[in-house]
Amino acid sequence: MSTDRFTGKQIATFLLVFGTTLAVVLTVGLLLREHGPGNMGNGLLQGAAFGLVVAAVMLWRVSRRPDRVTTFERAWTQTGDERDDAVLTRSLAVLGLAAFPLTAVAAIAIAFGASVEMCLALLLFAEIGVGALAFAVISRRS
Repeated sequence: MSTDRFTGKQIATFLLVFGTTLAVVLTVGLLLREHGPGNMGNGLLQGAAFGLVVAAVMLWRVSRRPDRVTTFERAWTQTGDERDDAVLTRSLAVLGLAAFPLTAVAAIAIAFGASVEMCLALLLFAEIGVGALAFAVISRRS
């Protein structure tokens, strides 16, 4: 059964997770800016900022307009019904199964002399793509 309102415990958990994530990201990002190679710290800070903004928008949409949110938003914020949870669980399982071969391909490419930065970026994009595709297919079929 879908829920339209967050409980006090859920709000406290969201705030704790958001605050902890923000503190860890800022610490790691600033350390990488100072000691990491190239512009790695800037990339981490920009990517994390984008991710945190997207998460905040999802939480806002779920709390303010529950009738207009997507299956992914309901499942990710744990406000959906059993079907939403099952779709997310199954798609994350597919992503987990695909992660090992994708990582192996990236490691082999690095071993053959490919650019490490490019291989890791392509690995991340491939995993995001596999997760999104798995979620879309499983959501459509169930």
